[in-house]
Amino acid sequence: MKKGNQEVAEKITFKNLRRLYFFALWTIAITIILSQLLIQYNLKQQLSDSKIINISGKQRMLSQRITKEVLILNFVSDTSPKKEIAHVRNVLALWKTNQSALENGSDSLAFPKEKSEALSKLYAEIKPSFNTIVESVNLFLLNLEQKKNSYDNQKLVQEILKNEGIFLSKMNEIVTQYDKEAHEKVTEQRKTEYWIFGFTLLVLILEFFFIFKPTNKKIEKLIAKLLSSEKKALKLAYDTEIISEIKENSVKELKSLNYAMENTLLYCRIAPDGSIIHVGEKFAKLLNYTKFSSNKTFSQILTTDEKEQRNIDRIIFEKQRSGWQGEIKIHSREDQTIWLDLSMVPVMIKKDELELLIVCFNITERKKAQREVERLNIENSTEKINQQKIISSKIVENQENEQNRIAKEIHDGIGQMLTGLKFSLESINLDDKEKSAQKIEYLKKLSLDIIKGVRTATFNLMPPELSDHGIVSSIAKLTQELSKLTGKEILFYNKTDFDQRLDSLIEINIYRLTQEAINNAIKYAESTHIIVQLSHSETLLSIIVDDNGKGFDKTAVDKKRNSESGMGLLFMNERIQYINGRVFINSILGEGTRITFNIPISKLEN
Repeated sequence: MKKGNQEVAEKITFKNLRRLYFFALWTIAITIILSQLLIQYNLKQQLSDSKIINISGKQRMLSQRITKEVLILNFVSDTSPKKEIAHVRNVLALWKTNQSALENGSDSLAFPKEKSEALSKLYAEIKPSFNTIVESVNLFLLNLEQKKNSYDNQKLVQEILKNEGIFLSKMNEIVTQYDKEAHEKVTEQRKTEYWIFGFTLLVLILEFFFIFKPTNKKIEKLIAKLLSSEKKALKLAYDTEIISEIKENSVKELKSLNYAMENTLLYCRIAPDGSIIHVGEKFAKLLNYTKFSSNKTFSQILTTDEKEQRNIDRIIFEKQRSGWQGEIKIHSREDQTIWLDLSMVPVMIKKDELELLIVCFNITERKKAQREVERLNIENSTEKINQQKIISSKIVENQENEQNRIAKEIHDGIGQMLTGLKFSLESINLDDKEKSAQKIEYLKKLSLDIIKGVRTATFNLMPPELSDHGIVSSIAKLTQELSKLTGKEILFYNKTDFDQRLDSLIEINIYRLTQEAINNAIKYAESTHIIVQLSHSETLLSIIVDDNGKGFDKTAVDKKRNSESGMGLLFMNERIQYINGRVFINSILGEGTRITFNIPISKLEN
């Protein structure tokens, strides 16, 4: 009970101190604001003082100048001094304008309209002399222009000289009065600032003894309690880490089981009418395909069921231009049910000559595994069911993405070169030894390219650096190996020293996207230099791939989705969307291409 009362009392005391603290801060803030407003107001009042004094002094100079010019004109022998008369009129106009601004105020010069009683009196005293000088000078100049009696001009000159002395004397008094008033303003401003400084200092002293010092003691006690809580939190974090490690090991075991169910790469080439051009060895073994079956269509060697054959023929007929990807179920000659993940990619061999590249993956075991997972999920508890579904979904998505990548690599590289090798072999004429020798040399080079392509494809499989060290190490290794294989200068820069680990599925997709962009620059852009830059902020990971290749028209590529480059951009967009990222492609014909991947790491980090 006592402890509870003590805590309530401490809370009340702390609340009161907090209120005093805010009151003190508001007092200082209001004091500073008011002092600044007052100081700025006084400064604004003084802004025009120096300009007024300057113009006042200038008026004395102008009056003397006008008098001097009049005397010169009076004794000059020239019969028509037009330039001198015009000059005097200009000086007189400036003199009148300045005098009006000083006496009546001016918005453009920031001269105040209101004046002290002393200044108003001085301006009233100087006005008759000023007006007399203006009238006399105007009459003098008019007489000169009309060449009237010089005797009248002599009188006007005497009048000007007489009033000019009075004007100078009064203007000196006005300047002195302006200087006196400016000094009084500065003195008043200094007193105000001293008063504000003293008041602020007093408030700070009171705050120190009645607010900051008691608050400091409360904070020390609070820090002691926080340190105690921190120790408890560290122990709790350690226990949580052990539990997390156990869960992570369980996930790794499930992933290892998934990787054990490998799919064999199955591919073939067919014509748009469904006739067989070439069947890969592993695919032929699966389908029991022999050369004696070459007169059959693709659908006929794929399945014995007529309904399934019609469905496959329909897909080939409708999707031969745009391509197709999906799962199909077939029945083999041994009456076995086989599930295939089939990708159909259109390949333009020559102008108006189209082939279809079929890439399949045997997913029968995966289908069985999915059924087994579903059976186990029903038997397990609700928590294990939810966990297993999430893991299975990630495994399936990972496999599907990997299959699409392998299909595209074969479509872009090995399939094209094998087709070229086939046509070159068929075109050799042994009777023409010279051309045959040339074609054989070409075939040697093409074979080396195919070997290099196979090596590149082999390297493009999952690198150990990705799972062991993360995305930075794996991209660095990728650029080094591809630079060696292709002979091109491929450089990698980690501009912000990024060293974080992300979710394994995210890292795989980032790696594949970077790999795809570099391979496109190597295969299609005809570039010699490729630069890969990685940078990051608190919420975003950015990867930029630049090449100095020939570039391309992105609008034209977007319209041709069934082309090689169009499919590449499609795969890239699908993969980046899967990890909630964005891709930006900028390309200029003849200058090169820049591809930028932005991935939100704040949502994806482990």
